Amino acid sequence: MYFIFKCRMAWTKYQKFLALMMVFTGSINTLSTKWADKMESKNSVGEIRTFTHPFLQASAMFLGEMLCLLTFKIVYWLNRNEDNPQNTLIQGNQNFNPFILMPAAMFDLVATSTMYIGLNLTYASSFQMFRGSVIVFVALLSSVVLGRIITKKQVLGIVNVILGLAIVGITDAIYQSDEGKGRNSLITGDLLIILAQVITACQMVYEEKYVSGLNIPALQAVGWEGVFGFSVLSMLLVVFYWIPAPEHFDQNPRGTVEDFIDGLVQIGNNSLLLLAILGTIVSIAFFNFAGISVTKEMSATTRMVLDSVRTIVIWSVSIAVAWQAFHWQHLVGFAVLIFGLCAYNGLLPPLICCKRQPDEDERRIVINEPESNEDATSVAVVAP
Repeated sequence: MYFIFKCRMAWTKYQKFLALMMVFTGSINTLSTKWADKMESKNSVGEIRTFTHPFLQASAMFLGEMLCLLTFKIVYWLNRNEDNPQNTLIQGNQNFNPFILMPAAMFDLVATSTMYIGLNLTYASSFQMFRGSVIVFVALLSSVVLGRIITKKQVLGIVNVILGLAIVGITDAIYQSDEGKGRNSLITGDLLIILAQVITACQMVYEEKYVSGLNIPALQAVGWEGVFGFSVLSMLLVVFYWIPAPEHFDQNPRGTVEDFIDGLVQIGNNSLLLLAILGTIVSIAFFNFAGISVTKEMSATTRMVLDSVRTIVIWSVSIAVAWQAFHWQHLVGFAVLIFGLCAYNGLLPPLICCKRQPDEDERRIVINEPESNEDATSVAVVAP
């Protein structure tokens, strides 16, 4: 008796397009954000300072998500006279309360702001690799909130993800003296990114529990989260303008949590910085649309794997533009991390695929032996 596996159907041209869009725009988003963090510009008091405004960058990201809602409204208006519109961008349920997306937007707001602070303190490649830790927290929260059972394969994946992230973190700490970054900066940045993944996991579990069954169009869901996130963060920017920042985070002239006016002045004084911010705004809109579309067209597993693919793109570009030096330990950590992600999502083939003897329960199924090969019936056993 043999194990029989069914191969997945080939991707359609539209699915290939979505996959490429997700990898490309996701890579552009992280790289453009890190590019902005490395630029210098004249600030509000006339000093040439590095651009350090994570909350302003987070608001730019939500502005990009808002563009998805604008795009949805335009496409919906153009197809308003059709009884059964065929445009996949607007197909879905319209009978829902937008405020059900408000908690998801708040989780996204806190996670994104925390990640951008961490990105400013560590490397772009480490930032992307540490984002893979989200599956650990999603698995744990899903088991508690949704009653999911963590399988042995998922445990194997989680262990490998943790091991891969540990290799990356240790490498960052060991080679900090060669990169011009302090050990405290790198460790703090890495820990902040991991903390952000805990919050992101809360967002994913919430969306699966309360939003996934509503069949909301991808553009519309992303757009509403952008509206809520941008509205709340805009008010927080005013509050943060007056709150003193703790030591090592008071890098604007006022020494506050966020000086958005200073950030806008720096953007206005450097055209390349403006280009990087626009890259963040535009890329996040396309990335989120592609990500949700991949989930609907294919699966969440495919989305997670594609999100991992862009890690090596970001890592390669960071080395090519000399944002960081090449360390083979990073490559090992990345390989272990990818192995863990594949194991968690059940993408690894079985180690043994061969004949085996049927067990006692299977033998009971066979009542009469067929008299000839023509009468024989094959039995397929699907591997768990």
